[in-house]
Amino acid sequence: MPLARITDPDSPALAKLCEELASRAGADSLGDWPAESLALCGEAGVFEWFLSEEWGGQGWSEADTVRGYLALSQACLTTTFIITQRTGACRRIAGSQNESLKERLLPPLATGQTLATVGISHLTTSHRHFRKPVLRAIPDGGDFVLDGFSPWVTSNDRADWIVIGATIMAGEEPTDQQILAVVPTDAPGLSAEKPANLVGLSSSRTGKVELNHVPVTQDGLIAGPVENVMMTGRTSRSGGHETSTLALGLAAAAIEFLAGEAIQRQDLKPIHTALAAELADVVGDVLIIASGEAVCTNESLRQRANSLVLRATQASMAAAKGAGYVVGHPVERWCREALFFLVWSCPQPVMNANLCELAGITD
Repeated sequence: MPLARITDPDSPALAKLCEELASRAGADSLGDWPAESLALCGEAGVFEWFLSEEWGGQGWSEADTVRGYLALSQACLTTTFIITQRTGACRRIAGSQNESLKERLLPPLATGQTLATVGISHLTTSHRHFRKPVLRAIPDGGDFVLDGFSPWVTSNDRADWIVIGATIMAGEEPTDQQILAVVPTDAPGLSAEKPANLVGLSSSRTGKVELNHVPVTQDGLIAGPVENVMMTGRTSRSGGHETSTLALGLAAAAIEFLAGEAIQRQDLKPIHTALAAELADVVGDVLIIASGEAVCTNESLRQRANSLVLRATQASMAAAKGAGYVVGHPVERWCREALFFLVWSCPQPVMNANLCELAGITD
């Protein structure tokens, strides 16, 4: 039976979609690309949530988007993570002043006909300490030529388009300016390496993309040349509430499992109660932030979300006992997936706070 189109986060159709996603989530252990799950999301209109009606979207509010992400990531973190990378690309394109680019790319992205992703971690949290930028934009008249690599690109061998960032070079020296551009994955000189075999989320097909003299014309330019190009446009920030939302969705799955176990085991009830209360508190803050009120910093939110997802998944493992330690059980997958939040778009202050908690340092 075809899935109904989801038009708001309270729709029963969202619950039905999540049931379908959860039933397929175990395929991530095999490293299989979640083609069916993504197709179901397209059928249900998920890709429309994040774009304005002008481009074929539904224009959901940030708060409603958070609620949608929470439900999806509780059902299948890998599928939802792929969608966040797709959404990040769409929002970067939508925030551009390049009208012809938006007209060309956004409508098919809204329907799910095409897939876009981002290759920008080297501008934010990964490889920033290198003296020579890992991805360089060499001026060529009014256009550019890209040389180097983007280290972590989700859907690297499945996407049709990559929104990519590069540092402008002046001869052999980097400048303070950068560009964001859209590059088709079939561009001459672009090649995707075999995706990394990750501890969790291997099905996201995340890995390096090499660029060898890949041309970028003005038609493909999103922003720049400008300093801090990631701050341009109406887009979300790396390490912001979106990543925290995914962590909380995964925590919710583990806490829901504990609720089921606590029905038969009285000793688990206070554990479930405490974790569920903490989840409600952090989710409440995410929704407030998504509504535009700075109730806490994104770094504080991310640290709390990271801490909760690690503790909740490990608690679910302890409750599941030996059964949860067998490959293929949802609990073992959740525990592996929780480690993802220690490394993906994790700002150094958040990492430091998580390390201090793990070391028992309270000051």
